[in-house]
Amino acid sequence: MNALVQSLAALGGLRDRDALDTELVRLVLSSSGIRIESADLIRVVGEGDDRRCLSLAALKPGLEQPTRDLLWSDWSLLPKVSDFAVRQKALDIGRAAVNPSQPGNAVLPMGQAQGLQILLDVQAQQPLSPADIDLLQSILLAYQNLLGLLDYGERDSLTELLNRKTFDGAFFKATADQTGGPPDNMPERRHESSESGVWLAVLDIDHFKRVNDNFGHLIGDEVLLLMARLMRGNFRFHDQLYRFGGEEFVILMRCDSAAHAEGALERLRERVQAYAFPQVGTITVSMGVSSLLPNDTPSSAFGRADKAVYYAKEHGRNQVCNYQTLVAEGKLVEQVADEMDVDLF
Repeated sequence: MNALVQSLAALGGLRDRDALDTELVRLVLSSSGIRIESADLIRVVGEGDDRRCLSLAALKPGLEQPTRDLLWSDWSLLPKVSDFAVRQKALDIGRAAVNPSQPGNAVLPMGQAQGLQILLDVQAQQPLSPADIDLLQSILLAYQNLLGLLDYGERDSLTELLNRKTFDGAFFKATADQTGGPPDNMPERRHESSESGVWLAVLDIDHFKRVNDNFGHLIGDEVLLLMARLMRGNFRFHDQLYRFGGEEFVILMRCDSAAHAEGALERLRERVQAYAFPQVGTITVSMGVSSLLPNDTPSSAFGRADKAVYYAKEHGRNQVCNYQTLVAEGKLVEQVADEMDVDLF
């Protein structure tokens, strides 16, 4: 028990989510007395009958290092929850479910405020007792609490989107994934086009100061909350959405091409324009987007997208502008990184 307490204490010192997921499955396998053979920490993505299983960390017999699915894995290649009867049951009943044909197999569910659903699927050498399930549930509860603390420090207090202080770390992870390819232990993924990569977009609400001036800051805050909701409904589970402050938002997304990136942003622009904001009515947004380049920095990428936003605002607002396209058309002059660096913090 002392070893378990020490392991939980070490878990509490982690601030990287990938490391937290990895250490959780290690802790489950080393839990005293249960003799777990394998553990798979799963994020449930999708809705209804099309909910899928994205493995956050899996440790199985014969493997020294946990494996995981890439966050940007092709949704259609992920297994469905409904293909696993015990996982489906655990989600349906909202508590631990044991496989009747394999009593050593159990699935424990976990939920969070953002609608995030997590499953812990374990396989033991012997049938799991109620005390074993309770111990695993306690470990999972500790993990849930740690995720809550990370969310508290990483999310904007108003919109609950990611905040700007988390941006740099996510940016460098995205660029590493872009250049490094998948790990050797990952299944082969579907072919990507030569244009595939990571894109950074900056969104600015048009004439937002008028909203605050004419309707007050409480209505302004409501607009920001509704904007965050529209963004969540428009992008995929692995796209990262940030509020940088005021009426400025940032999106980090992986796309197959510039056309796909612009299409996702254009879809959001149309949804915002068509939405009836209470008391305010119609609101529009201007967006700028840039692809991430080799050896890019957060400030350089943000600076390019921000220049595209300013171009959009100076030429009619309510539109999506691609920095690279503007440069190619001679509408913007490309600048070296040092000149484009901006202070994000």
